[in-house]
Amino acid sequence: MPDLKKTRNFCIIAHIDHGKTTLSDRLLEATNTVEMRNMKEQLLDSMDLERERGITIKCHPVTLLYKAPDGEIWTLNLIDTPGHVDFSYEVSRSLAACEGALLLVDAAQGIEAQTVANCHLAMKQDMVIVPIINKIDLPGADIDHARSQLEEVLAIPGDEAVLASAKNGIGISDIFEAILARMPSPRWYDFPQARALVFDCVFDAFKGVICFVRIFSGSIRRGQQIVLMSDGTRTEVKEVGVFSPKMRPIDSLDPGSVGYIVTGIKEVADIRLGDTITLADAPAKEMLPGYQEVRPMVFAGLYPIDTSDYEKLKVSMAKLRLNDSAFVYQPESSVALGFGFRCGFLGLLHMEIVVERIRREYDLDIISTYPSVVYLVTKSDGEVVEVQNPVHLPDPSEIEQVEEPMIRATLHLPNEYIGDILALVMEKRGMVENTETIDAQRVMLTALLPLNEIVVDFNDRLKSITRGYGSMDYDFAEYQVSKLVKLDILVNGEQVDAFSSVVHTDKAAAKGRMLCAKLKEILPRQLFKVAIQAAVGSNVVARETIGALRKDVTAKCYGGDISRKRKLLEKQKEGKKRMKQIGKVAIPQEAFIDILKSTN
Repeated sequence: MPDLKKTRNFCIIAHIDHGKTTLSDRLLEATNTVEMRNMKEQLLDSMDLERERGITIKCHPVTLLYKAPDGEIWTLNLIDTPGHVDFSYEVSRSLAACEGALLLVDAAQGIEAQTVANCHLAMKQDMVIVPIINKIDLPGADIDHARSQLEEVLAIPGDEAVLASAKNGIGISDIFEAILARMPSPRWYDFPQARALVFDCVFDAFKGVICFVRIFSGSIRRGQQIVLMSDGTRTEVKEVGVFSPKMRPIDSLDPGSVGYIVTGIKEVADIRLGDTITLADAPAKEMLPGYQEVRPMVFAGLYPIDTSDYEKLKVSMAKLRLNDSAFVYQPESSVALGFGFRCGFLGLLHMEIVVERIRREYDLDIISTYPSVVYLVTKSDGEVVEVQNPVHLPDPSEIEQVEEPMIRATLHLPNEYIGDILALVMEKRGMVENTETIDAQRVMLTALLPLNEIVVDFNDRLKSITRGYGSMDYDFAEYQVSKLVKLDILVNGEQVDAFSSVVHTDKAAAKGRMLCAKLKEILPRQLFKVAIQAAVGSNVVARETIGALRKDVTAKCYGGDISRKRKLLEKQKEGKKRMKQIGKVAIPQEAFIDILKSTN
């Protein structure tokens, strides 16, 4: 059994792009965990998507063996975490498995929205926070400014901050010293029964479900029978091991260690993240406190472009769900797009990443519908229903009121952009509740905004207005009554369910005009005129007309009386009128894909 006094479990938290993964690279190098010939940038970011976008999407555990200046060997279990607001659930799981956290602050940019959010997550769990001011070698670095922000915004003493540059390896030894001196040794190790927290899972086609675990008490070794405490599932341990950084089998996982357990469970639905594993012959009665279960904020339909891929998509989603607990889905069907799934995501970036992972990792062509949120609809008879899909919104005559989800957003931005951002918040039907001056250059706004309005382009607009210096974090606030209506798109008088959306009364006409104009460009012409209409209930708010394809029936008339030409044109007109009465517009799949891509 390892010496618990010489074991530290910690994670790295920060705002996106403040240098978490670069710091983890330097820690791996300093402890010779990875040979220099195998070293590469963003080593722990194993996904192609992570490397391309330069962001961390999944938490990545690794065990480091650090030789202290006095010659003692310490075991350091590090978990690298994401920084973007959409992946805060990954951070909460990492925090549940650790006793301490390294909080990175960019010396040039200072404290930003997600720095505050992640720090508060750690403080809620009574973790020891070691602040690090990173990128001190940048020309725009302002160390004193970063120190004063730590004190004013997070109430952390500025003189406790370790100065470092992860890119150039400055201050790495100071960081190790701070980890050993300030962070506590593993907790709850003296609990009488074995308990391990499942903080992540992956599915392996040969080994089955592999659980990433933090052992709090007891030991787990190969061949033992274990129980998942949430539902009582029993299974045999096929293999245990640690991350260095690849999976390396060992004899047993002891208290305080972070590693993996190969369970042999083949059904991905049988494992729940945040579950507690205990031994079958001496089971624990009390589960470990997991982390807060997350609720999806944004919903969209995912459909296979080739309908024969439906079963493959179903299996792929089950595997992805195991690796990403915030992603939820259920089957649904659409007249236009066939069979697919209604999926829930934490935000738009989360949706983008999930769609891209399905396309790449499972080799599937899929199309996503326009993202929407969950509305609470009170009917005239007093019944309250949840509506995720605009198609299921009841008839206006049955609706008493519609409530939409509101979020409380924290916006960090430079002073000079405050006027433009206030205008953006008002445009999105929001209200600024509080304005706080952080220092001479930056302010922090707290705003109440409808989730429906910020789901698509709010973050992009914020970044473009503030030249990239603005940042945002948000939490669910409440449901609020609002004047919302269902906007339907009709093609040749028939409703197309894939284009239905819920919009505010004031914005219905503008959105209807935009969708009709786009459909006019995309839809192929027919032999008769086709009306494209946007309607709220029975009231048409926008219309475009696609002209008919017509044969030049007067081409053979090379002279003579005008009445001959007029007679031919009138005959053609009658034929078009009859055709319009019986003609149907079959909207091609490509048109759906084009319009949904252009509105996403």
